[in-house]
Amino acid sequence: MSVTAAEVKALRERTGAGMMECKKALVEAEGDLDRAVESMRKAGLAKADKKAGRITAEGRIALAGDGICAALVEVNSETDFVAGGDMLAGFADKLARLVLEEKPATVKALLELDFAPGESVEAARRALIAKLGENISVRRFQWFESDGMIGRYLHGSRIGVLVELDGGDESLARDVAMHVAASRPLCVSAQDVPKDLLERERGIIQAQAEQSGKPAEIVSRMVEGRLKKFIAEVSLTGQAFVKHPEQTVGALLQSHAVEVRRFTRFEMGEGIEKEAVDFATEVMAQVRGA
Repeated sequence: MSVTAAEVKALRERTGAGMMECKKALVEAEGDLDRAVESMRKAGLAKADKKAGRITAEGRIALAGDGICAALVEVNSETDFVAGGDMLAGFADKLARLVLEEKPATVKALLELDFAPGESVEAARRALIAKLGENISVRRFQWFESDGMIGRYLHGSRIGVLVELDGGDESLARDVAMHVAASRPLCVSAQDVPKDLLERERGIIQAQAEQSGKPAEIVSRMVEGRLKKFIAEVSLTGQAFVKHPEQTVGALLQSHAVEVRRFTRFEMGEGIEKEAVDFATEVMAQVRGA
């Protein structure tokens, strides 16, 4: 049977799929729009399953909220081309708002929430895979709610930060969040540096200092001095404030009678091992197979 251009257009608007794919689905459904949508959704689920194992090291960070309650979400894709597109951006932004509203405890719980009437987040994710042609994953999220002040900062779509302050104002909170984005502290203060990290770093510094050949008491002072410097470098309050490096973040906070309760920093794709691609070998393989 034949289908009209208007029918193909209507199906494209509902599914986001290509023109020929829509036309084929309408023909198979004998012009029934709802049946065509259902058929395409089923096909999309199959495509999603096939793509599930692909590495998603690109993507974007989305931020939603205000100084009282705010959320970050990381959604990953296979390529930066898809990461920069409107469809993934819209999906990630809506997820951030959903986290803010529903406050799920886990990614699994987030995927089970309603993304739209009659459609879960997981179903929407799979539909997006079918439309975009590559694997999409919801990696992580974080939300803060506070009786103090929450600083928010989004650097493009690749780094997102939330900082909870006890006191202060929105301007100071944003400055601290921007500092966290730029300087990557591991913890709030020296007291929060993990003991295993300290011991590992002490061992490295000790071995380096002993190679100097200096007396034991001097080596001991060298180790303590370098360890103190390391602690300052990895703790937020010990770092030099990026906007005014002559002042530490701790001194900045003290001057405003403010304390940092906690922070979280997402950098898109951090910790994901990207697949190494030898493009020369890949091209030669394609040439030989042509």
